[in-house]
Amino acid sequence: MSKPFFLRTWPALAAAAVLAGCSLIPSYERPAAPVAGQWPDAKTTGTTAATTLAADLDWQDFIGDTNLRSVIRLALDNNRDLRVAVLNIEQARAQYQIRRADQLPTISAGVTGSRQSTSELTKSVTSSYSAGLNIPASAAWELDFFGRLGSLKEAALAQYLATEEARKAAQISLIASVASTWLSLQANTELLDLAQRTLATREDSLRLTRLRFDNGATSALDLRQAESLAAAARATAAQQQRLRAQDVNALTLLAGQTVPEPLLRATEATPSASLFKDLPVGLPSEVLTRRPDIRQAEQQLIAANASIGAARAAFFPRISLTAFAGSASSDLDNLFKSGTWGWTLAPSALVPIFDGGRNRANLESSKAGREIAVAQYEKAIQTAFREVADTLAGRATLGEQLQAQQAQAAAEGERAQLAELRYRNGVASSLDLLDAQRSLFAVQQQVAQTRLAQQQNQVSLYKALGGGWTPPAQKTQEKQAGL
Repeated sequence: MSKPFFLRTWPALAAAAVLAGCSLIPSYERPAAPVAGQWPDAKTTGTTAATTLAADLDWQDFIGDTNLRSVIRLALDNNRDLRVAVLNIEQARAQYQIRRADQLPTISAGVTGSRQSTSELTKSVTSSYSAGLNIPASAAWELDFFGRLGSLKEAALAQYLATEEARKAAQISLIASVASTWLSLQANTELLDLAQRTLATREDSLRLTRLRFDNGATSALDLRQAESLAAAARATAAQQQRLRAQDVNALTLLAGQTVPEPLLRATEATPSASLFKDLPVGLPSEVLTRRPDIRQAEQQLIAANASIGAARAAFFPRISLTAFAGSASSDLDNLFKSGTWGWTLAPSALVPIFDGGRNRANLESSKAGREIAVAQYEKAIQTAFREVADTLAGRATLGEQLQAQQAQAAAEGERAQLAELRYRNGVASSLDLLDAQRSLFAVQQQVAQTRLAQQQNQVSLYKALGGGWTPPAQKTQEKQAGL
């Protein structure tokens, strides 16, 4: 009594599975970070080792204004660029699943039949029918002895994980862009109010100067200078109105919909000092490896490294298998009767002999691709190091700059009040008053712009340090990949 088909073939299949574990992928080693071990001017920036990195701080905890948090939630739900990043993940995951399925046989169920004339003299016709399970020649199962399919699977997995990191980087960039644009809107709204108040003040001064000119108490030069300053304030007010409208348009694009008017203003209960949470800064070795863009670059490097394994495997024989197990008969009526069971097993091997140097060129291309990925990974680290260093330098100096300008604005405010009092009492000339008003307006603008730069620098620092990323659903990458 002959053994069943499975019992006769399982040793060969098991051996194939063991051999398929071979891999020609080069051993991966993470390149050394081409940056210093400390941030520049660590003493002046107040940098200390962090117990909780920015990458572990959710954006909801970092941002203190409830209106800004609501705008960011709108953007996370509706922004089209972020939606594309999510769909890229789905596409990359499907490509990985395709590569993983290539390692398994494609088994089909089918029924075939044929009739053939065997002789023109006798006009005899032979028939054959079969039904069962088969691995067709069009989808022959490649026995991955040298790890070609495994290398392609590893490359696809790394590309999938790279898109995961790209999605995280896109979300952090979106949060930072929304926060920065919203802050710009608040600053331009403040500057618009300042320009309108200054315009009203200068129009009052113009009316007073014109009255004094009509009564012969001042010269035409004073009148023309007052008219010039009033016109300048009017132009500035129009400019700030345009800039504010552009900020609203930019925020609408980022949010993916029209932002409700109440959310365009800062929450009254949120003081400026608590708008953002203070961020601790760790060492470059701790911070840079947590940034999604750097992790993305590393996954792309891993994918390029795995591609070398697939290119190396192309030099070795490619062994494939077709098989059939089922019922076969020359009579359709007897197809499923006893005694018609049968099977076929047809392995084949293709050995590359001459390909015009295609495999060699493909291997060299894969090696060059890995070197490109190494350079891109190192460049990502260097770019991230500079971004963090720039924002730390801003944090160390913008606070002092803002305090100095606020003190200057207070002094200029008192000067303008004294100049106006002296002018109304006829002690000082109109030139003194107009000069004081012009200086006060310029310093007040600088205060608003420096405050904006300081707040935007806090957002940039949060982004540069890796930001906090909260997934929409609590799933691990392995579960998403189906591992």
